[in-house]
Amino acid sequence: MLDAVSDTSQPQAQPQPLPELARETTPERPWPVRLLSAKIRDYVARMSAVWVEGQVVEHTYRGRSGLQFVTLRDTDAEASLPVHVLTKIYDGLHHKPEVGDHVVVQAKPEFWMKNGRLSMRATAIRQVGVGELLARIDQLRRVLAAEGLFDLDRKLPLPFLPAVVGLVCGRESKAEHDVVVNARARWPQVRFEIREVAVQGVDAVREVSAAIAELDARPEVEVIVVARGGGSVEDLLPFSNEALVRAAAGCTTPLVSAIGHETDAPLLDLVADHRASTPTDAAKQVVPDVAEERQRLDQARRRMRAAVAGRVAREQHGLDALRSRPALARPQTTIDVREREIAQLVRHSRHRLDAALLRAAGEVGRLEAQVRALSPQATLERGYAVVQRGDGHVVRAARDVEPGDAVHVRVADGALDAAVTATASPAPRG
Repeated sequence: MLDAVSDTSQPQAQPQPLPELARETTPERPWPVRLLSAKIRDYVARMSAVWVEGQVVEHTYRGRSGLQFVTLRDTDAEASLPVHVLTKIYDGLHHKPEVGDHVVVQAKPEFWMKNGRLSMRATAIRQVGVGELLARIDQLRRVLAAEGLFDLDRKLPLPFLPAVVGLVCGRESKAEHDVVVNARARWPQVRFEIREVAVQGVDAVREVSAAIAELDARPEVEVIVVARGGGSVEDLLPFSNEALVRAAAGCTTPLVSAIGHETDAPLLDLVADHRASTPTDAAKQVVPDVAEERQRLDQARRRMRAAVAGRVAREQHGLDALRSRPALARPQTTIDVREREIAQLVRHSRHRLDAALLRAAGEVGRLEAQVRALSPQATLERGYAVVQRGDGHVVRAARDVEPGDAVHVRVADGALDAAVTATASPAPRG
């Protein structure tokens, strides 16, 4: 009891003040929701009004309400923003915004503490005119052209006979009917992968881009056709959207744009690999006409046959001309001429040879006579003899031997041996 009385007599602890700054808060000293909401409201209230552009994606007019609510969306990204405007300001607008309109809004941020919602309070709303939109498209065209997205060297050729064609079109649209019916009339075996999407309005960019990416990822799809079939400038704006154009530029499958008519020029036509003036024209571009192809084959066959027949006829004419020449008409004529020439040459050769032999025989006889006249045997037959010493040397002078030397004497019809009894030198000539 004393302790209790003692405790009650002590002064109570004073509550600590709340942190002034967010970084000073702790788990023990947090901000209450009302304080955080108040600080956010005060912070947002200090922000200046801003002009913002977007596309109206949601709006329902409530005439009895003091506020009108409009939702804007960025056409290039999944970002939306709620905007409210006083009904009296809204009713004073010359053109009431409708879903799909491009508008610019002057608005100031507001934070609603009751539900913690951030909204934009509009004080002015202006519709973006067609001229301004076209100017922006022209500016985007120049930017994309500078990046090379429209260059011819990056465009892909169309396959000759695609088995599967990807088609991006509106839901139950006439463009789908034109492409499918005309393509199958030209080539009944062609198959289609059809993606029905929004081709105008706020969802067109997202759905068309997603459909192109999906078909591009399918390996069996050999060509993609994006078809709409014309429309107003406002209706064709999604096909000049930068996000959609870049998605088409990144497609690795050949892409055909059949968006508008000849006078329409969305940027998708420039970045696509091929442009078709109408969905029907797209069907003619991507699928060959089987009847025309067969006709071309028949024409090619006829031209080949004619070319072969002409070549054979020319060669036959050349052969006939060659065969009509005397050398080929009677080939033995040339042989007969050569035979006579050879016979004449043989006779001439024999005559020349006989004459040469006669001359040679006479020369041989003359030389024989000379040889016989100069022969030592003829000299011996006239009574002369050849005397040789014992060592075989011929005795040409008396001094070559001495008395008593044995000599060998050769006469015309034999030989004899003798001995030298005396030698005598010839008397000197007076």
